[in-house]
Amino acid sequence: MGVSKRWIFIFILAVSLVTGFNLFTSTLNDIQVSGDLNVDGLQEPVRVFRDEKGMAYIYAQNEDDLFFAQGFITAQDRLFMMELARLVSTGRLTEVMGDKGSTGIKAKQSDIRMRTIGFHRNGKKHAAILGDKDKNRFQKYVDGVNAYIETCSDELPVELALLGLKPTKWKITDSLAIVYYMGWASAANLRTEIITQLLVEKLGEDKAGELLPLIYNPDDPSGEPLDLRIEGRPSSGIAMQSLLDLFPYTEGNRLRLGSNNWVTDGKLSAGGRPVLANDPHIAATMLPGPLYPIALITPEIRAVGVNGPGFPGMIAGRTEHLAIGVTNGYADTQDLYVETLFSENPDQYLQDNRSFPLEIIKETLKIKDGSAEGGFREEEIDIRLTERGPIITGLFDDLESNKVISLRWSPFETMGESLGFIDLMLAKDVHEARDVLSRLNAIMLNFVLADSSGNIAWQTTSKIPIRARSNGTIPHPVKSGAEDWPDWIPWEEMPHSINPDKGWLGTTNHAVVTRDYPYYYSSHFAPSWRYSRIKELLSQPGVKSVDDHWQFQRDTKNLMAVRIAPFLADLLKESPKTAGIADILSTWDYHDDSEQVAPSVFQVLMGELFLETYGDELGEHLSGVMIQNKYFWQQRLLMAMEQGEANWFDDQRTSEKKESIKDIVIRAGESTVNKLTEQYGSNPRNWTWGSIHQIHFVSILRRSGIGSGLIGGGSYPMPGSSETLHRSKFKVQDSFDTTVFAALRMVIDLGDPDKITAVLPGGVSERLLSPHRTDQIKAFMDGDKLYWWFSDEAISEHAQSELRLQPTVGE
Repeated sequence: MGVSKRWIFIFILAVSLVTGFNLFTSTLNDIQVSGDLNVDGLQEPVRVFRDEKGMAYIYAQNEDDLFFAQGFITAQDRLFMMELARLVSTGRLTEVMGDKGSTGIKAKQSDIRMRTIGFHRNGKKHAAILGDKDKNRFQKYVDGVNAYIETCSDELPVELALLGLKPTKWKITDSLAIVYYMGWASAANLRTEIITQLLVEKLGEDKAGELLPLIYNPDDPSGEPLDLRIEGRPSSGIAMQSLLDLFPYTEGNRLRLGSNNWVTDGKLSAGGRPVLANDPHIAATMLPGPLYPIALITPEIRAVGVNGPGFPGMIAGRTEHLAIGVTNGYADTQDLYVETLFSENPDQYLQDNRSFPLEIIKETLKIKDGSAEGGFREEEIDIRLTERGPIITGLFDDLESNKVISLRWSPFETMGESLGFIDLMLAKDVHEARDVLSRLNAIMLNFVLADSSGNIAWQTTSKIPIRARSNGTIPHPVKSGAEDWPDWIPWEEMPHSINPDKGWLGTTNHAVVTRDYPYYYSSHFAPSWRYSRIKELLSQPGVKSVDDHWQFQRDTKNLMAVRIAPFLADLLKESPKTAGIADILSTWDYHDDSEQVAPSVFQVLMGELFLETYGDELGEHLSGVMIQNKYFWQQRLLMAMEQGEANWFDDQRTSEKKESIKDIVIRAGESTVNKLTEQYGSNPRNWTWGSIHQIHFVSILRRSGIGSGLIGGGSYPMPGSSETLHRSKFKVQDSFDTTVFAALRMVIDLGDPDKITAVLPGGVSERLLSPHRTDQIKAFMDGDKLYWWFSDEAISEHAQSELRLQPTVGE
């Protein structure tokens, strides 16, 4: 009895402590959502309604007050996230985390990379040339952020205090640095260039050329892949380790966009008006997610949608006239260059048989250090630039040779008076929207659009260089100062479409150009499985309702498995050791559903097939790099299996035998069985996809270990994969936990005047233990529909609170 009473006492004490902690923290981290609040900087009163999800609907009388209030309210909900984004993009993490930090981030190296790329440096440059209209919008936004920090200092997020972070005044350059940081996140070709050069160093040019990405556009009438090749280049002269050291420039970015979007015209829509669907794919496991929903309303503007906290406007959503959805366009706007430093003076570089001085920019890191006077120490770094851009090798160690790599990125060379996205809220139709997007150079996106007149459109964005060489697939050795980017693809020749006969448009990060497109566009695209599935679904007879589109976003059919799994199953049946998994694959319906075993077998098997096929030629280290980059090799491996490319299937490590495709498939199957058995037991019933492929919603303050569950959002079985519309990306041959997935699901019916169907994987508020930090997780995981309200009547009906921001006397 004594033992029982003791455990009861411990249980009651634990519950009391947790309850007390929740009450204390939620009160400490509360915000004002109703009543009147006097704020310096407003011209007229602003009303802010919040709905049952905590989403803010801002009513302002003019545009200046609208963007001011957007900055104020966004800071109220997401200031901690905004401060972290500012620290990362401006290279100031060491001010909070010291050299390394407590979250696994190598803060010092991250700061050096961010400053080397130059988001903040170029943000200053762009701020100086912004036109009056956009400069005023950004200024009003940051004025609103600063007004919140000053006016509501008693309700600043407790997360800031937990990290010892005190917010400082925001400037336009901070917001622009975040915009460029997001643009960098959408750029993807650096990884392709690095891997291609690694392959050349390892295999030679001819053999490496056989492994270049195989890129198909399913809409290309030729049926042929894009023409990618390595132009005869010798070894770069860059040490292998220096090439590997470049990968951090392509990693560690939670904002890297994937995504699906599509739009149907009135003929295909149940209500006779266009319907647009969009689910941006981002690393969104850290609560509450990276996208922030908000409604912005004036007499001239009604916009309901999402943007990134830290800058004004709306990037996806709906206005009175327009529906907007985005995916990553993966246009190649980045190039690496192999530069030669002058051996007699490493502060100079060579071209045209002459030496030229490097531009050297000195930056000072402020590093948190408890042993230093004042708690900080300073460290000066040199950023070195050629005429093409910053040098990104040899930054941390002594140079091993006189060869270095520089980086060039088109958004830093194509700045204009407008950012080219805020005016989307004012566009009256898809034609005006395309005109606005012609000025959006900072980020490479596919926009799908629909307007209230029934038009639909698709448009790519950014300035894409026309290269003097055939493509940008490998670092380019600099010999002369001749311009490598002599021009840009003309706007009217950028990939786009308006009102196609088929009645719909869509993109899934796949190749959107055809083989006869007159310019090189990119060598990095997603395989076309998701886009092909959209074609199947939208080509089914009959009109499609909002509910249909909502279900399409959660579709788990894997067309890659449809294509290759039967072939693999037939070969696996021929070995007693793999006959069991052959039966599992043979009876599969090709849906990556959580309760099924076949997706686990298939996904592990594909990784093992890659290693068995290419591992002997690539070696362990390069294989480990390649296997995590499925866009590079996935379709290439399928073609090799289907066409029987024996030279790759023969294991170079077994000179006494020439392996066949069947040998390799069975070996991969045996490895698959062994791995699943070792990790999940010998009973295949325990290998369900949902048991090995999960999603974990976490707090940045504590991602794992004791206390992480208290401030996290829980773990769930996750359906889908990289190949399904229900996107759920994971690291191959690593943990199968989800890393990238839909950070928003949104369906807009322009025939519905009252609402947008939309759900986030976390919530609106970032504040610790706020009810609106995790309250959308269940709906997101279960596929339930939630709504953003659009009409005045719907907003009023669902308003749970009203905050009135009042100008101070004299404003």
